[in-house]
Amino acid sequence: MDRSGVSVLSTGTVTYADSTQRVLRNTYALLSVTLLFSAVVAWSVISLGLPRMNLIVMLVGYFGILFAVNRLQNSAWGVLAVFGLTGWLGYTMGGILEMYLRLPQGSSIIMQALGLTGLTFVGLSAFVVTTKRDFGFMGNFLALGSIAAFLLSLGSFFFNWSTGSLVASGLFVLISGGMILWQTSAIVNGGERNYISATVTLYLSLYNLFLSLLQLLGVASDD
Repeated sequence: MDRSGVSVLSTGTVTYADSTQRVLRNTYALLSVTLLFSAVVAWSVISLGLPRMNLIVMLVGYFGILFAVNRLQNSAWGVLAVFGLTGWLGYTMGGILEMYLRLPQGSSIIMQALGLTGLTFVGLSAFVVTTKRDFGFMGNFLALGSIAAFLLSLGSFFFNWSTGSLVASGLFVLISGGMILWQTSAIVNGGERNYISATVTLYLSLYNLFLSLLQLLGVASDD
């Protein structure tokens, strides 16, 4: 092999690695800031005693902003849309946390759910980044599982079916963990080049994981 061939190959490899690291770095940076922003919004809802959001209003707003994020993800406006989405969900989270804080062991349950969520994210992300294992095969399964868990959760709410709600929470825990593996794998292995869409996927995974653990731990503690 001549020197020019080695040079081109080497340059291409470095460029690819740099691109992957840039997407990963930007994703984690935006995810950190949006998680903090969401937490501030949730705390504001609790401290100001703002009313809980109606479920229908919450879902309409959520899907509307999510649609905007998908349309704007390739522009600078996409970042603002992500903050709009995470702020919206932060508001809904505030109402839920306020309800748990009224329980005898509410603060402990919240901290346990928060700790488990953090450990799960760090552990799964570190595993993928270290091993560079490809979890792309999980995409279709996770998409179908998410739809099934969402419909089960929605039906359980309207029909006041506590068992169905717990099953949905268990499914969301598994699916959220799978989504973290899948999305991180897509970034590390070059399948994801948009840090905005990657951030939204990871944020929603953490959001669903935290809420599901919150409910399961609440039931386990008889609260």
